[in-house]
Amino acid sequence: MTSPSPAAAAAASQGLRERKKRATRQALSMAAMRLAVERGLENVLVEDIAAAADVSPRTFNNYFGSKYEAICALALDRAMQIGEVLRERPAGEDLWTAVRGAVLEIYAAAAAAPDPRLMAGIRLVVSSPELRGEYLKAQLTMQRGLAAAIAERSGGDPAAAPVFSRALAAAVAAVISAATERWLFSDPPVALGPVVEDGLAQLVAGLRAVLPADPARVASLRAHLRAGSAGSGRAHAERERQEPPAEPSG
Repeated sequence: MTSPSPAAAAAASQGLRERKKRATRQALSMAAMRLAVERGLENVLVEDIAAAADVSPRTFNNYFGSKYEAICALALDRAMQIGEVLRERPAGEDLWTAVRGAVLEIYAAAAAAPDPRLMAGIRLVVSSPELRGEYLKAQLTMQRGLAAAIAERSGGDPAAAPVFSRALAAAVAAVISAATERWLFSDPPVALGPVVEDGLAQLVAGLRAVLPADPARVASLRAHLRAGSAGSGRAHAERERQEPPAEPSG
């Protein structure tokens, strides 16, 4: 039996390190949320979270800048995986089928309604003013990551994603945000996954209701979008040519 090549061994080692880092990040985030629900957000210290995850406060600081960031990482990490999954969807799928499939794959695990007492605690935690800014930052980060994945799938340059990619990513993020809010305040509690799926269905139904049904007008809109996307790419390339190279630092 032949041993793996140095390159393969290095890749496997790096993959293991990344999995361990992700597991540590998730453990810290889950501990932060659990302690906040049990004690109240104001009564939780970074040292408490680190101890609950069996790591040092220094390790906590390597992953998060605050307990608020750690709590919001649960939602951020799940949302950021949508772009990763989208890149792995079958190439033959149309864009919306791929985006919808990626979203539902991530939220498939949220198929059961949580305990009402747990939901009451989570509502108190996420309603805290200190967390609102972190959740907004998380939502923007997710939108940019998803927009890049959409642009890549559409054949565009992810560094200069067209307006459509950003708009579609923002619409998906808005659906997830609205579905999560509905889930948080449902009485009795419901499963999050089906609420997200229903939100995506409402988005499609609403767009179909307001967009033109005339095939000629639809074709005209598509041609306009293609022309705009191509023009955006040319403009970006022109700016790249005109902008002077950055001077070396130091």
